[in-house]
Amino acid sequence: MDQSVSNPPLAPFEHPLLLCFSHLRWDFVFQRPQHLMTRAAAHYNVVFFEEPVFEPVQRPLLRRRSVACGLEVVTPVLQNRQSAIDTDKTLAILLDRLVSEIKHDQLVTWYYTPMALKFTAALHEDVCVYDCMDELSAFKNAPPELERLEQQLFIKADVVFTGGMSLYEAKRGRHPSVHAFPSGIDTAHFHQARRPQTDPADQQSIAHPRVGFFGVIDERFDIDLMARTAAAMPNVEFVTIGPVVKIDPATLPTGPNIHWLGAKRYAELPEYMAGWDVGWMPFALNAATRYISPTKTPEFLAGGLPVVSTAIADVVQTYGRRGLVKIADASSMPSALRTALREGPVGMTKVDAFLSGMSWDSTWKAMHDFLTPAKISRHATSSRLVDHV
Repeated sequence: MDQSVSNPPLAPFEHPLLLCFSHLRWDFVFQRPQHLMTRAAAHYNVVFFEEPVFEPVQRPLLRRRSVACGLEVVTPVLQNRQSAIDTDKTLAILLDRLVSEIKHDQLVTWYYTPMALKFTAALHEDVCVYDCMDELSAFKNAPPELERLEQQLFIKADVVFTGGMSLYEAKRGRHPSVHAFPSGIDTAHFHQARRPQTDPADQQSIAHPRVGFFGVIDERFDIDLMARTAAAMPNVEFVTIGPVVKIDPATLPTGPNIHWLGAKRYAELPEYMAGWDVGWMPFALNAATRYISPTKTPEFLAGGLPVVSTAIADVVQTYGRRGLVKIADASSMPSALRTALREGPVGMTKVDAFLSGMSWDSTWKAMHDFLTPAKISRHATSSRLVDHV
């Protein structure tokens, strides 16, 4: 796409289509893509195009299911033992058929992964969005061509969003229209955790006080810090919720006060949080966490929990310096947790005032505003930081 030429004015659309290409599956963990695409469905016919699965099928097919009004999840099902080249060719054919079958007068492509460029070259979108929610090249097992494809996506995209301030600073020089949209919060959902309620069955037998975490357990989670902190605080119970990926579950620490409860549905999280005394974020400080902006930070706060975290840059700058989150390292973590247990949550008036401007509704509204023809036509000569913090 020639960024030096402004797009012509576009008439109102009756059948706009948004194709979202994600490295995260819809049913994995309900996070940024799910929040935004659910809201996008009020304005577009949204197709959430997942990465393929490989099964013993006779011919490739698309598995399609509606998950909300105006939102369809599409999973390519390919034959086993396909080469990478054949996979990309097959995906391109399946995608072309899908788009041709859906009535539309505008096409918006929304990329979470640059890897999707390998099979989307034939698309003729009106608007291309790169929502860079993470520095995927720093994650474990990242494909070697990821950085090259990301550069191509910067050339192709009309507008780039980032999932946090650190990512914004890292990407702002690579495109003329980069805008920071840190993690939002579904306030009403997590406010449910503030109400007294019955513990879920698998948490009822766990004593208090409880320190809790939910999220993906992968190379970003500091399992050594978990082990050392739990050992130093034998009278505190550590509850962890979430799927284990990219690391061997056998390496997870065990102990009488360590509880791994597995993955839970998004709808269940407030029920578990209501039984916690502190929310903590024991993230490792490594390449994979350098640019993260954890969604659980505002979610813990909205749930009425005091929060303790390792020194993740976006958490320190956004929450730590405002006194909303305590920051600790390996040596000070037990002390910080004991203080949080003793003092309880930050004043809810202060928390609620800060979180009031961070809803996913307002995030989507601001993002959607950038997709108007007038904004897209100006992107080559302007760049603006949307500061939600």
